[in-house]
Amino acid sequence: MMSIFRLDPVIENLPTDFDALRAEAHAEGYRFVERLAKDWEAGATRFDHDGEALLGAHVDGVLAGIGGLTLDPVVLGALRMRRFYVRPSFRKHGIGRKLVEALLKYPRRVGQVVVVNAARGSSAFWEALGFVPDPREGHTHILHLPSVAAHPD
Repeated sequence: MMSIFRLDPVIENLPTDFDALRAEAHAEGYRFVERLAKDWEAGATRFDHDGEALLGAHVDGVLAGIGGLTLDPVVLGALRMRRFYVRPSFRKHGIGRKLVEALLKYPRRVGQVVVVNAARGSSAFWEALGFVPDPREGHTHILHLPSVAAHPD
């Protein structure tokens, strides 16, 4: 049976089943999903500036993962992958990769640098997607994307 996969932009409200994802992240010791919820509710981070986005990944109608892209507060002109989490039962099915690929569409078009502060155990994932270790300025990895305009095909 084929699963139905869907990526949805998160704009007005966090997904309805966000609390289940939040609880699983908390149980694993990941506090950044809790921070996502608090920052969202406070209006501090809404992923609504140019180049920013927050996407929910759904499998058969269930929120399987979430990930966002914001302006980086440290590296001028860079974007930063943030609040990236895939629920344990949905890992190893390409959901994280699909989230990253969707989020990178904009920075790929304009040739922007993207950084990430990889959570414990996720360095290999980010490196498989082209990020290289660069442990400084509040991040662990960096991805230099050439502008599509620089390579017209």
